[in-house]
Amino acid sequence: MTAVDYHGQTTLITGASAGLGAEFARQLAARGSDLVLVARRRDRLEALAGELRDRHRVRVHVLAVDLAEADPGQRLVGQVDQLGLHVTSVINNAGFGTFGLFHEADPARMRQEIAVDVTAVADISRAFIERLRTAGRGVLVNVASMAAYQPNPRMALYGATKAFVLSLTEALWEESRGTGLRVLALSPGATRTEFFEVVGTDRAAGGTRLAAPVDVVRAALAALDRRNPPPSVIAGRMNRVMASLARLAPRRQVIRAVGRMTAAGA
Repeated sequence: MTAVDYHGQTTLITGASAGLGAEFARQLAARGSDLVLVARRRDRLEALAGELRDRHRVRVHVLAVDLAEADPGQRLVGQVDQLGLHVTSVINNAGFGTFGLFHEADPARMRQEIAVDVTAVADISRAFIERLRTAGRGVLVNVASMAAYQPNPRMALYGATKAFVLSLTEALWEESRGTGLRVLALSPGATRTEFFEVVGTDRAAGGTRLAAPVDVVRAALAALDRRNPPPSVIAGRMNRVMASLARLAPRRQVIRAVGRMTAAGA
């Protein structure tokens, strides 16, 4: 396999109103892909769509959808079909985290987190994957996290959702071999996005340096361009080192170390 040719493709991106989603949109438009931008905030999507149409002369459609609601995959399929679009690539980027002790968490907010971070990723992947496999020239990227590689005290649910995304996506990578569809789980570390504003504290970053979204997306696209793309990629050299250490160190030590990092200043 050679580098992905995005010309003539249509890529659907969730969580496209800011952060990594918006950066995926910019970099894929620069590579020639038409886009379907999905998020709740239509005004932000329209502003980004206008920017990309003017700069790259690609077609950009906007869908204002709340992925926490039921059946997001089929709702998106219905909307793209109504528009007469043939989606060949999907970036499941939408997600959010919560911070705090599990026994004090708001159950309603927990259900939303599971709906967006787990259910929507699986549902949208299932709704589109047969089309992507048939097209045989696009990508399916599911955004996981460094949090997928170890339990995360005070972000217990978020880490568990991202472990799900990592496991699911790597399995789909194997199932899709030979179809022409390239499947990748992207695991960023702490990144300069609105994530920590939603979480409500920067302690979730564990004191690490924040990466730039442009570098995270470049890492993902570079992995997809490899002759033999991997099932997953961790963005950032130090993050890769930390993930390797988490696999090698005793589990008890890893969990307590992460717990100390998130408890700092509590």
